[in-house]
Amino acid sequence: MSDVATQALSASGDDGLAGVLASVASGDAKAFEQLYRATSAKLFGVCLRVMSDRGEAEDVLQEVYTTVWRKADQFDATRASAVTWLAMIARNKAIDRLRATPAAARTAPIELAETVVDPGASPAGSAAAATDRERLGACMEQLDTRRRTLIRTAFFDGATYEELATRIGSPLGSVKSWIRRGLQQLRACLEQ
Repeated sequence: MSDVATQALSASGDDGLAGVLASVASGDAKAFEQLYRATSAKLFGVCLRVMSDRGEAEDVLQEVYTTVWRKADQFDATRASAVTWLAMIARNKAIDRLRATPAAARTAPIELAETVVDPGASPAGSAAAATDRERLGACMEQLDTRRRTLIRTAFFDGATYEELATRIGSPLGSVKSWIRRGLQQLRACLEQ
């Protein structure tokens, strides 16, 4: 699907996704591709929040779209929005994958505890991370409001450039340029 078609689908909002889901339910492969392109980033974010492993989250995302292909006819717009329905499938599949983790991996002998690396940061690492967060926050505040909002939405909320352009009604190239310049300003600020 072209960027124009993706923007049109994003602009049509949940009604557009509901229509695409109806087409998927009737076996339309092009509609399925449109649905994937419009929602995969968001659903991957849902999977990644539940799963700690990126590879596992990617596998779960594949299962999500397999389920959507098979069960698109079960979508009921009167009960939930299309995005909510898709996110629920993604979340449930991720939780199911976590629960399917072999019990042996969850109940390793206590003797192995000494060999397990603590994934948490050391006290020095935690202090450094807190300092870095404070510096980043201060540098973010130096950006103009538009750039700060675009960067936060793109990198912390996972929105695509196309979605941002549609939301604020600006050309895609302008949005990319504003974000790029904002990131350059952040880099310069953080290197001081």
